[in-house]
This record gives sequence, structure tokens and C-alpha cells, in this order.
Amino acid sequence: MANGIKSRLPFFMRAVIDSFNGQFEKIDLRHRALLNVTSEEKLFWSPLPIADSMITLSVGGSILRSSAMVEQVFLGLTRRLWDDPFEWTLPEKLNTCAAIKDYLDDVLQTRQAGFEFLKSDADLAKLVPAPEALKPIGDVLVEALAKASRHLGTAEAILKLHAS
Repeated sequence: MANGIKSRLPFFMRAVIDSFNGQFEKIDLRHRALLNVTSEEKLFWSPLPIADSMITLSVGGSILRSSAMVEQVFLGLTRRLWDDPFEWTLPEKLNTCAAIKDYLDDVLQTRQAGFEFLKSDADLAKLVPAPEALKPIGDVLVEALAKASRHLGTAEAILKLHAS
């Protein structure tokens, strides 16, 4: 009996980590699905007259900010690089669906490396400087999911506005 429990132990030791990974994977899939139904002409269309600094009020800009939140947290966890990826995710550089998909591939690799860095659910309680204060890794992941989801929701809403 004890051997049966022991053989299942590694599954339980990463159950929460695997759940986090699944949530980030769903966000990635939603990013890609949005890009597949957004035309190049409407990628940075906004329902409001906006300044360039408010480009996040577009499908493309919101996807970029959402994926940047994911990239930031995993670069922070693996390399202690907590800088906002804003500078290298500017729409001037990533101005097509194909360019954004390439960036999403980079974010995917960064995320996968981050989850390899986490060995067991116990790692989620470890404190990291994220970026201003020490926080448990689990809290950092929850915050990143919330921020990424918020930007993704904006992208989905703008696409619906455009379609109506």
C-alpha cells in the first residue's frame, strides 16, 4: 500500500505547478486564436481615438501587453530580470500577426524554461524579489495570470467591438 502512494507522490508534488502551467498555456492558445481571426488592417485598430502611448486599446497591443506580463514573470523567476518588456514589444517592431506570433513563440520558450526551474509545489512558497518586494513565487504567478488575463480580455472585447 505504501509503495502505491509513494509512486504517485511526484504527481502530487507538481500538481499546483502543472495547474499554473495549464492556465498560462490557455492564455497562449487564446492569444494565438485571436491573432488567427484578426486581419492585419485591424490588428492595431482602436474603438477610440487614441495616442500612440495608448496602443494597448487594440487587439495587437493588448496581446503584446498580455504576453509581456507572462514574459516578465518568467524572466524574473529564472534570470532575476524584472524589467518590463515594453521596450522590445513595441508595436512599431511587432506590427504584423506573424511578428507577434514569433514573439509568442519566444514567450512560450521562456515560460517553459520557467516551469522547468520549478521542481515541486514547495517551490511556490519560496520568496523572490518580484520586483519591488519579496513575494512567494505562487503569488507572483497569480498576479501575472491576472494581469495577462486582463489584457487578453481587453483584446477580446476590442475584437468584438470591431465585429459589431
